[in-house]
Amino acid sequence: MSVLHDRLGRLAADVVLGTRIGAMRAGGLALAVRGDRVARLLHRPWRLDPYPVYSELRAAQTRAGGGPVRSRVGITALATRASCEAVLRDRRFGVQPAGDGSRLGGKAAETADGGSLLEPLDLPLLITDPPDHTRLRRLAQPAFAPRRLAHYRTVAERVTDGLLDAALARSRQEGRFDLVRDLASPLPIAVISALLDVPEVDSERFARWGRALGSALDGVRSPAHARELAAARTALRSLLTGLLEQRRTEPGEDVLSALATAVDGDGATADEALALAQLLLVAGFETTTNLIGSAVQAMQRTPGQWAALIEDPGLAAAAVEETLRFDPPVQLTARFAHEDLEVDGARLRRDSGVLVLLAAANRDPAVHPDPDRFDLHREQAARHLAFSGGVHYCLGAPLARLEGEVALRVLAERAPRLRLAGRPVPRIATVLRGPLSLPVTA
Repeated sequence: MSVLHDRLGRLAADVVLGTRIGAMRAGGLALAVRGDRVARLLHRPWRLDPYPVYSELRAAQTRAGGGPVRSRVGITALATRASCEAVLRDRRFGVQPAGDGSRLGGKAAETADGGSLLEPLDLPLLITDPPDHTRLRRLAQPAFAPRRLAHYRTVAERVTDGLLDAALARSRQEGRFDLVRDLASPLPIAVISALLDVPEVDSERFARWGRALGSALDGVRSPAHARELAAARTALRSLLTGLLEQRRTEPGEDVLSALATAVDGDGATADEALALAQLLLVAGFETTTNLIGSAVQAMQRTPGQWAALIEDPGLAAAAVEETLRFDPPVQLTARFAHEDLEVDGARLRRDSGVLVLLAAANRDPAVHPDPDRFDLHREQAARHLAFSGGVHYCLGAPLARLEGEVALRVLAERAPRLRLAGRPVPRIATVLRGPLSLPVTA
């Protein structure tokens, strides 16, 4: 009887959640259809190609005298390079409200697509401000020291060669392979697993967890999605909890050992160490997968670009930077005013949130001439904002650049006849962007 009661309770909860999410999405879609540009970033078909919407938001912001664009979904957005960079570097903004304010406009923001636009995950560096952010960042910083990066480059080169051996063999047998499944996804998983010394990595399982947790950044879509997220969180936490406990008694030189030692030395709580390990594992491969896939897709779609990389594989690093500018893996972030202030003449009250549209800033023609053109030989007039900025600049940026450069260079050297062999499957999301599948032949 109790089992039946529990099942009925879960069913009732699913019905309530599903109804609420459906109503929220319908309301947000109605606003998008009526022309609300920020709402359009949260819905099809605009999410398939958000760049025209970003352009409209930049123009609207310019017409407004540089101030943020306010949306009827309760979200304020910034789209110009100058305003985005200014907010990212301003210590009066943080990634959490200073007081009791809710994230990104509270209930109004939730009406856009079912749940908060940036649903809080257990990813501490992304959702904490100094001084806690500074303390936690210091714990993870040694993982990205030059000596460690040299080791990761060796790992990346070895893994890339092995993955490409298998992928090229599949291409010979089947006529094509999936660049995301066979290279872009398992490569960063292998490297980040080496960073954490996670044994016996199951790449497909880790990729599944990463996709599930990454999708939470856009909010909960349905009861089934909520269960998928809960299962992924539980499985990942279980794995990392066991590894942290092992490293407390058998420490090594890996990051998990450093985190376990920090717990014993009161440098972090057990929950903080676990959350930081989760961040490094998930953020460390989901974004790099998108970077590699988007780079190959852009070069294949832009005449002359793949040929230029083949002629000079040393352009791989430039290809990474141009991809980060042209189509970054993380499209946006959020900041909250910690006091009443002004942004380009517009007043923001304490705890009000703004969307910082990183991808829109990266195509601002005021900074990047002919910004909608992908060009390996582009002279970067200014640094892109793909890795955010200020105190929350991405800690893993050097590793992401390294993995992307290795993957693209080895592809150019070993698969010069690479070309698209089918329709890519895009990720339908607002925060993260990149192909889920990229069929190619070599």
